[in-house]
Amino acid sequence: MKAFTTTIALIFIGVSMAAAAGSPSVKPSVSKDVQYYNTGVKLMLEKNFSKAEKQFRKAIDRNERFAEAHNNLAYTLRKQGPGHYAEALAHYNRAIELKPNLAEPYMYRGVLHTQMGNPSLALEDHGTLVSMNSPLAAELQYVVENGREKEPEQFFGVSRKM
Repeated sequence: MKAFTTTIALIFIGVSMAAAAGSPSVKPSVSKDVQYYNTGVKLMLEKNFSKAEKQFRKAIDRNERFAEAHNNLAYTLRKQGPGHYAEALAHYNRAIELKPNLAEPYMYRGVLHTQMGNPSLALEDHGTLVSMNSPLAAELQYVVENGREKEPEQFFGVSRKM
């Protein structure tokens, strides 16, 4: 009888916890770095690259190992022109170092290599995307073959909201 009572009590606790988890009053907390990141994504998609850059920098200041933030920071820097290319490259490289299986930084690092006049390096990133079976390989191939990105802007290689 004692085992039966214990089982019933455990079931009741589990059901109560499951109900609370679905309750609108119980909201998971989102870390500050993710909040900055999500704000940056919104600004980036609105093509407000300098403001998005600031948000991604704040996310990285809070969590230097945030690969997606490094990727998107690199994107926003690249979009602000050649004077930002060296720093953009460093952030693409850091994103890849942190998450080697994340396809997005290979895509836009390849675009950056194309813009910087290094098509052989862009083709290396293309080869990586092909080996990953990433649909981004076709998008990078388009850039390498045409020397430019598709218009209007597609945001193929950016990391989305967390």
